[in-house]
Amino acid sequence: MTKDYYKILGITEFETQEAIKNAYRKLARKWHPDIAGNSAEAVLKFKEINEAYEILSNKIKKEEYDRARRFYSYATSNENKFKSEEKKHEEKKGFSFNSFNWKKTYEKPAPKRGEDIYSDIELSVFEAVSGTTKTVNMLQTQVCPKCGGRRFINGSICKDCRGKGEFTNYKKFTVKIPAGIKDKSKIRLAGEGGSGINGGVNGDLYITIHIKEPKTYKTEGLNILKTIPITPYEAVLGANIKVSTIKGNVSVKISPNTQNGQKIRLAGCGIVQNNKVGDMIVTVEIKIPQELSKEEIDLYKKLSEISTVNIRDNLYEN
Repeated sequence: MTKDYYKILGITEFETQEAIKNAYRKLARKWHPDIAGNSAEAVLKFKEINEAYEILSNKIKKEEYDRARRFYSYATSNENKFKSEEKKHEEKKGFSFNSFNWKKTYEKPAPKRGEDIYSDIELSVFEAVSGTTKTVNMLQTQVCPKCGGRRFINGSICKDCRGKGEFTNYKKFTVKIPAGIKDKSKIRLAGEGGSGINGGVNGDLYITIHIKEPKTYKTEGLNILKTIPITPYEAVLGANIKVSTIKGNVSVKISPNTQNGQKIRLAGCGIVQNNKVGDMIVTVEIKIPQELSKEEIDLYKKLSEISTVNIRDNLYEN
């Protein structure tokens, strides 16, 4: 074991899964290729961060890693103790065990499946309902085709990979998002994960979908519900206002004497799915501007003086 995943993420082994996730997200944003660039250091750092999170975020893999980590620490401690005793023994006997040329035989390593890779895609409600395609830029590690990941050829370091046994680069994937996909859904791209070792199959790429909640509208089936503010004088006199839709800006007519809460249907300006098209339903909200000039206030006073209508007449009991 040569990598300390806890040290890579800057946490201890007793942290919660939430703390592990937060540490990963912070580092992933810092070292993402779109921010840190494609230098060798940035590529290696981003790879290590993803590798660490892939292990520590999985309960079973984390338990296996923790056991191996503790065993490695114990074995290293005993190995150092053994070397110390061996040295004392050599000095006492006057010869070195290393002077013997022992013939070692190695078994062919077993095939190992490549690691799975995980990424995220953020979608708008429109994209989730209608379906779309997205491009994902992923850091991918491939086994060196020359040495097959063994790092050496005929006893010499592989010149192609310089003894690393692998190549790391970025690969773009075009991901098709099906219509009607739900939040937190996962899309699996088989064989697009880490390369297999010693003839093992490649891992998979898993894409988690995150649907971004809109702030200016809601959806109801294929319909889009949107609230639009208008001024009191627009409500009384009528007006033509611009409303933003998925088809672009649309001119909407506000009829004279429009009431607060009145709805206007914009046909065909909703969500498109399976050859069906929804509408946009605009709800009018009459709002008084927070800052009024003295002239505007005087006009409101004048209006209150000349008005002869009591809109609360029907609320009084006889």
